[in-house]
Amino acid sequence: MKHNRYFEDRVQSLGFSDDGGAATVGVIDPGEYAFGTSREERMTVVAGVLWYRLPGNPWLSASGGEGFTVPAGVTFEVKADGPVAYLCRYS
Repeated sequence: MKHNRYFEDRVQSLGFSDDGGAATVGVIDPGEYAFGTSREERMTVVAGVLWYRLPGNPWLSASGGEGFTVPAGVTFEVKADGPVAYLCRYS
């Protein structure tokens, strides 16, 4: 298990691997953040509402049980008005 910390600890996650492959589960404090990807990511919101913007697209939102896929090799933006819990699966 690996503990990841970003943006002065405002985004934190625990990395793990299981039968589904590599993943992280984490929490995002309110704010706006940008992340780069090295491989495809499937983000699923566990609790809260996460706004996200993929390159060249408008802001969209995902709430508990909903998700979105981020291609490899891009920078995407997220923003949260309240705490958000998420699961991220890597391809």
